[in-house]
Amino acid sequence: MKRALLGADEAFGPDRMPPPWPGRMAVIDGEQLFVRDTPATRPDAQPALYVHGLGGSSQNWTDLSDLLADRLDGQAVDLPGFGRSDPARHYTLKAFADRMIRYIEVSDRGPVHLFGNSLGGAVVVRVAGLRPDLVRTLTLISPAMPFLDPRRSLQGPVVPLLALPRADRLAAWMMARYAPEEMAEQVIAACFNDVTRVSEQRRKEAIEEIMVRYEKAHYADAYVRTLRGLVSSFLRAYLPGANSMWKIAGQITAPTLVVGGRQDRLVDVRVPPTVARAIPDSRLLILDGVGHVAQMEVPRIVARGVAALLDEYEHASR
Repeated sequence: MKRALLGADEAFGPDRMPPPWPGRMAVIDGEQLFVRDTPATRPDAQPALYVHGLGGSSQNWTDLSDLLADRLDGQAVDLPGFGRSDPARHYTLKAFADRMIRYIEVSDRGPVHLFGNSLGGAVVVRVAGLRPDLVRTLTLISPAMPFLDPRRSLQGPVVPLLALPRADRLAAWMMARYAPEEMAEQVIAACFNDVTRVSEQRRKEAIEEIMVRYEKAHYADAYVRTLRGLVSSFLRAYLPGANSMWKIAGQITAPTLVVGGRQDRLVDVRVPPTVARAIPDSRLLILDGVGHVAQMEVPRIVARGVAALLDEYEHASR
């Protein structure tokens, strides 16, 4: 593990606020996966894939993918059961990682520069550890890797409820108690440290995304089963066997940037340094005053970290 470098700020030009990138359905093994494309602005740009966190969507990458469009030809997916994608049979890290692997294979864009936030971070750790041939570089933002103290997460009080046989019904009932505007504000407060960084445009888009969730009958089931799968992976990580997420992280060969927010309220702040120590070729960037979604709260700083990683990768590839 080494300290992350930052690329030049002036390389990204003036701040702007693009709308969510256009989306389309991709059919993978007979199931529909919603994908947003961020077209590259240079012909020599390399392919990138962005994977969101629990309860998120491909829109979580709008700003970062725009900043990196001169170097990366980006695609952001809605994981199965989330956003506009079809529901899935299984909501485990293995199932999500297998779907991302199939997507890279079917789209014939690999190897890619791979990005993951929160749940998506854990998913892409598995992809990079098990299929190094598909990954050029890896960027992990507050990855939901194993930690065993639920008091260090706002989701901790929910964990005991996962043992209930119909926890999805309870989750649906709890969601129905809030208007989309109220739910969006709760999500923003949980994920951001400084909510004043969220523009009115982004708040409006967050409400629209919440409304999409409310329209999907499978969403509560997908959320609960995914959280169960994530907690299960935490427990297995400290047991012997090939499915330990820490063992898989140790197998990653791609140059990796690990980003953490010091004010993250969803993932234990000790996790990003632990992940960086586990991955052989890693760089660590800890950001003060930042919460769980650094790519949304301070996208320009994250882009500078990614730019430095890409510079290293390209220099080593010559």
